[in-house]
Parts: sequence; structure tokens; C-alpha cells
Amino acid sequence: MPKGKTVISMREITKVYNVGGEEVRALDGASLEICEGEFVSIIGPSGSGKSTLMNIMGCLDIADSGEYILDGQSIESYSEEELAKIRNKKIGFVFQNFNLLPRMTALGNVELPLIYQHIPAVQRKEKAKAALQKVGLLSRSEHKPLELSGGQQQRVAIARALATDPSILLADEPTGNLDSKTGEDIMRLFHELHRAGHTIVFITHNDDIAKQAQRCIRIMDGRVTEVSK
Repeated sequence: MPKGKTVISMREITKVYNVGGEEVRALDGASLEICEGEFVSIIGPSGSGKSTLMNIMGCLDIADSGEYILDGQSIESYSEEELAKIRNKKIGFVFQNFNLLPRMTALGNVELPLIYQHIPAVQRKEKAKAALQKVGLLSRSEHKPLELSGGQQQRVAIARALATDPSILLADEPTGNLDSKTGEDIMRLFHELHRAGHTIVFITHNDDIAKQAQRCIRIMDGRVTEVSK
């Protein structure tokens, strides 16, 4: 399959934290490229720099040095307002802990990013229902998170990420809190989303899950290497 245009390009990305007076290099000259329509896994043990890498990729954090080019434009040239739009429109986030608001229904949770986009209520509801339909959970739209299983909660979280029609999905250990069967169901859903045209970056510590992606990038001590399959 021919590669699409490069949507994410990172060059020599470094991020250093000061922990108890000691320097911790979470990312140490990390470089990688991801093309449009790819399904890429990033694998590494706990503390390897995976989440830091995703936070920078998702414009939730900025690197101390190096260059991050998103859709052909250096992140440094985006204004704060433009970065907020990227986080809310271009990139969909899926987290290990679901991050759902317990008092809101599944539908209400999926509508949240659309509220930030100031989309009118009727249109918002339609888009949220369409996203729940995509993940096979429209019938549970009026249920609150605690009335749903872990797998269903993760589907709601994925629907919320899809609601804004993002071009890139960033998933941080989305099967980490699920049993193996439910995890397999969620992986099948990600494969469906990939076939539908989404660019997916999937962070995991699980080798079996990482191997399901088209490409696998390993991160260790803040450095990244391509894994040959």
C-alpha cells in the first residue's frame, strides 16, 4: 500500500523533567515519522517515555528541544488558539482510564468536545449519536458510565474521540484496564477505524497488541527505534 503524506514528523525531540533534584530524560533525541492513514504502535515498558511522546504528539505538552512538524507546519508556529483547535478537532484522544464524567450519560460524554466547538445542540446530538453508532453502542446512549462495562466505557471514550471527525487518533494503552477478550474487541474496533481511513497511533506495553499494527516503533529510555516485522 503506498504511503500517504507525512502528517507527524518528529526530529531529535528531547524532554527533561526534574524529579527530586535529579534530571530525568523522558525523551532523548526521539525521531519518527507517521504518514496519513497508517496504523502505528509505539511500544515500551512503564517509564520508557511513551506517554510523554504521546502528550507532545497530541500538543498537550511541548518538547524542550527538537522539531515537531504536524501536517507540514512546525508546532512552534501555531498560536495557543490554533493548538487548542488541533487538540479539539484534528486529534482524537483515547486514554487507558476512559476519562468519562460519571454524572453524564454516554451521549453527554460524547457531546463534550462538540460543546467546546460551539456546535448547535441539535447538530451536536446527531454527531454524538453517529459516533456511538460507529462503536456499536447507540442502544446504551442514555446509560451513565457506572452502568456500563469496562469495554463499553472504552467504546464511549472512543466515540467521544471520533465525534469531532479527527484525522488522527492517539490511543494511550486503551486496552490496559480491560480483560483479554474485551481488549480483543477494542482492537477489532481500532482495525475497523483504520480501514475507514483514520491515522492511528497506538501506545502499548503489550507485544502481541503492538504487532497488530502496520508498523511498530519501540521506545526505551526516551529513545525510539523502528521494529522490523
